[in-house]
Amino acid sequence: MSLPLENDTYLSIVNRCEGLYKVKGSKHYAYAFPVSSEEEIKEKLALIRVEHHAARHHCYAWRLGHDASRFRSNDDGEPSNSAGPPILGVLKSNSLTDVLIIVVRYFGGTKLGVGGLIDAYRTASSIAIKAGDIVELQRTQEYSVTYPYDKMGDVMNVLKRAGISPSLTDFQLTCRLELTVRLRDSESLHKKLKDIDMVKVELL
Repeated sequence: MSLPLENDTYLSIVNRCEGLYKVKGSKHYAYAFPVSSEEEIKEKLALIRVEHHAARHHCYAWRLGHDASRFRSNDDGEPSNSAGPPILGVLKSNSLTDVLIIVVRYFGGTKLGVGGLIDAYRTASSIAIKAGDIVELQRTQEYSVTYPYDKMGDVMNVLKRAGISPSLTDFQLTCRLELTVRLRDSESLHKKLKDIDMVKVELL
């Protein structure tokens, strides 16, 4: 299924951001990270568990992919659905993906109840997100373009009109370029390059 051209952007965050929410003596430390894989998520979780080794609960949620098709939440010992899902809800309400939020709780002596926990985890997560910078990212497609040296001018003219600079160039008897193209422009550019005689365009 092809993606509508107007949907080739998505929202994420720029870098690690933090928040702290205190209620009835309990402290909820929230951390949000930009992430691109489950392996990176595991690394961030391990990092926070070391930073807060004395805490009993390291609850989290994440979403991955331009369409947030991969996601997960974890209550880490808190009552069912009182921590992970509220954190995930903050990611959804802010339309964020490729983001991990971890909330570390230190018990303050007064039980919050399920409703109180839900509110605390949601609030802490929101504070962390508000402390960071949300950025709109573009989906892109990468191409390898090969062509004879005498086709250089034709290829470069197409790229110049499209406002695209190669990320890699290798000018030999047979030339090769690598391009990163915004998704909505990729089909048109691909066709224009393929229409040049003896030009080969391949997906990377």
